[in-house]
Amino acid sequence: MTTGADPREAADPAQPAPERRPATLLEVAGAVFWSFFGVRKGAHMRRDAVTLKPHQVVLVGLISGIVFVLALIVLVHVILKSAGVS
Repeated sequence: MTTGADPREAADPAQPAPERRPATLLEVAGAVFWSFFGVRKGAHMRRDAVTLKPHQVVLVGLISGIVFVLALIVLVHVILKSAGVS
């Protein structure tokens, strides 16, 4: 029997509904950071589903991925330089 209610609301009636507002850059970066590790709390995921926009996540994800790769390249160069390898 379907009541027409949102199934996410029925899942946990004790949880308040997430507020509908745009996410800040720090919130988007935090969501992307934790998603790199594959860890995210259910309440945070529900809030992110309402506040994050896909283009924000894609842009911050790409920038974070590039920064991560560049940091690894710098780290390898530092290690090779300290080991005396050219």
